[in-house]
Amino acid sequence: MAIFIQSPLQLRLQNPSSMHLSKKERKTAREIIEKGLQKELEEGLSDAQKILQYWENKRSSSHETYRSLYKQITDFDKQIAQKYDGMTASNYLLVIIGQLRDGFIFESDLQDFPEDLQLRLKSFID
Repeated sequence: MAIFIQSPLQLRLQNPSSMHLSKKERKTAREIIEKGLQKELEEGLSDAQKILQYWENKRSSSHETYRSLYKQITDFDKQIAQKYDGMTASNYLLVIIGQLRDGFIFESDLQDFPEDLQLRLKSFID
């Protein structure tokens, strides 16, 4: 019977939701997620602003603009809630992978993580 001992790197090469983060890594993850969330919110607000600018240029009625704006805000709110509501430390890495994939954070934002964790996260988007 063979016994395999996994190195710390091999242990990190698991499903990101099952990876244990240290207290420092969890703090770093929260900071990265907040940065990505802010960029995502900026994008949502920018989309809303485009609807209002279209109305200000008299290209749509107030009623049509209100409906478009309401739909954009509610759809965006559902999207944000789905990604971030109920987020726990066990899914921080999944959220970060999603933010990387969607372009709200970049590989350079991962620099405060240990190198092996950076490589693992990058492997999910390549």
